Amino acid sequence: MAYLNNNVLTVNAILTKKGREVLAKTGGLNITAFALADDEIDYTQFNPTHPLGSAYYDIAIRNTPIMEPITDESQTMKYKLVTLNDGVTSVPTISIAPPLISVPRTYSAAIDIIPNTSPVYNVTLGYTAILTNKNVGTLVVTETNNLNSTSATIPSFTGDLASQSSQVVIGNKFRFIPNSSLSKTTTTNITIIGNESGGSTSINVTVSVPTTN
Repeated sequence: MAYLNNNVLTVNAILTKKGREVLAKTGGLNITAFALADDEIDYTQFNPTHPLGSAYYDIAIRNTPIMEPITDESQTMKYKLVTLNDGVTSVPTISIAPPLISVPRTYSAAIDIIPNTSPVYNVTLGYTAILTNKNVGTLVVTETNNLNSTSATIPSFTGDLASQSSQVVIGNKFRFIPNSSLSKTTTTNITIIGNESGGSTSINVTVSVPTTN
């Protein structure tokens, strides 16, 4: 959904592709929550040295055209707003072990991806993991959380790739399984997003294929 006018509180809401899919399967929607985002805001436009004074510091931001709602959920809600505890002045940092993945396509040992957040967040709702190019392998959830889900309504945002090329899962811990049928060496990335704290981090993933003469 989106505000249609900066001055009039009129909201236009439409169903995304995922919403239409749920409606078609169940015949109804039970909406229990919503999220806010500021995708269209460029905060570098805030000008504390505006010659007309403080009332005009954010004039460029307020005059920015507001997005209309779109049905492709992969192209919106990239920068969701989150509520953090009192006193928190920055988005908690997410780190991933291992810091990168580089394996042959025949690698069969477990490749566990374990995110951590400092200070501690994302304990209840965990993380969203996005494998940008699902041709290189598969992400598996090894530890679930209270969202009790292995799929998300945001199929991709890294590089604005088409949702068909990516895989998204939700959980606390994950495992990467390389594609044993991959035809050529391919590099992509896995992005981990904090479902409670916001913020994200990525690691490179390379699955190699032996060259032949």
